[in-house]
Amino acid sequence: MILKTLTSLLSVRTAYAHCDIPCGIYDPHMAQVAAHTVVRMTQLILDTKGTDSKSIHNVSRMTHVKEEHAGRIEEELETLRNDYFKDEHFKEYPDLEELIKDTIDFASKARQNIDMDVALKALAGTQAIAEIFYKTKGVTPVRVKSVYPTLGEIVTYK
Repeated sequence: MILKTLTSLLSVRTAYAHCDIPCGIYDPHMAQVAAHTVVRMTQLILDTKGTDSKSIHNVSRMTHVKEEHAGRIEEELETLRNDYFKDEHFKEYPDLEELIKDTIDFASKARQNIDMDVALKALAGTQAIAEIFYKTKGVTPVRVKSVYPTLGEIVTYK
């Protein structure tokens, strides 16, 4: 009863995070997949030529997916920046903070526009961050050909 009364008097805000326990499970892979999706949706939107209702509907759906995945890039990179990367990482990789900020900015611009150059910059940024991430884990990052229609690469490790 007292807790309920206090809760009703105090402002309660929900906090969102990767998880509320320092689980140690972080990986830039999902940001890379999201970036490839943004590139692919941008390709498909730019390749759509029709003005019929089906084409308009498809562009609308692809735009929604592009925007959703650009948001995922932002979320994944913010989690890495806020929860995984520590001061020692930013000291060892002095361009990392700016790289994360710029990549999040490109993801945001990719959400707002249909611009292949911006989409590719978001992908390149996620790949560069993945390389740094794997180095901080003590493994060697490698770029491998992706199996996606974007014909790009995925950064993983060996």
